[in-house]
Amino acid sequence: MKPHTPHRRALVLFSGGQDSATCLAWALDRFAFVETVGFDYGQRNHAELQCRQTLKDKLCQRFPHWAERLGQDHVLDAHVLAQIGGSAMTESMTIAMQEDGLPNTFVPGRNLLFFTLAGALAYRRGLDTLVGGMSETDYSGYPDCRDNTLKALQVALSLGIERPLTVETPLMWLDKADTWELAHQLGSDALVQLIREDSHTCYQNNRETLHDWGYGCGQCPACELRAKGYADWRIQDRTARRS
Repeated sequence: MKPHTPHRRALVLFSGGQDSATCLAWALDRFAFVETVGFDYGQRNHAELQCRQTLKDKLCQRFPHWAERLGQDHVLDAHVLAQIGGSAMTESMTIAMQEDGLPNTFVPGRNLLFFTLAGALAYRRGLDTLVGGMSETDYSGYPDCRDNTLKALQVALSLGIERPLTVETPLMWLDKADTWELAHQLGSDALVQLIREDSHTCYQNNRETLHDWGYGCGQCPACELRAKGYADWRIQDRTARRS
């Protein structure tokens, strides 16, 4: 794929997970210059932070045309979310549904805070686009992943820094099978393999067992969603190759 916005400069919210790794490749394929930002908020699945640099290094090695566009990485402290507490993402508790109908893996305000901090960083770094891996298609019902939430946030951020700031969510209407396919379109088998082996999604922080779809416990909601998406994509991919 050739860049669609060759003069734009992007900041990718890069957690080290499957979705954000795919979004990083998507941004590098489109923008003239890309920086990345991660957030340390005391998350239980802290392995994702350790995966970030490995993913970036291997992206540069395997896709040198992208390496030319990849700039500085930033990691910001967002431990205030852990201080607020009450989430299975920051505390040792069984993953379950809450009385309000949301899973207790929901960290209230997380994406709102992340985009606000990313917007401030983009202002300082001269970047005009924020890229995030949020999706309404395959997600856990988090209200701060919804398209309307992020469109409203784009308006608020642009007003708040007194310059246009675009929020791009390339996965918003894709399911997990589509996300694997997007990775394949962007970087063929090499990118799929990189994301499979070096990204991290498991809520239980398991990096011991390598499945067809990647490392994880295989039982938490994040692993189940990733595994199902990979299996569905492989079926679709095999069908497409036979036709």
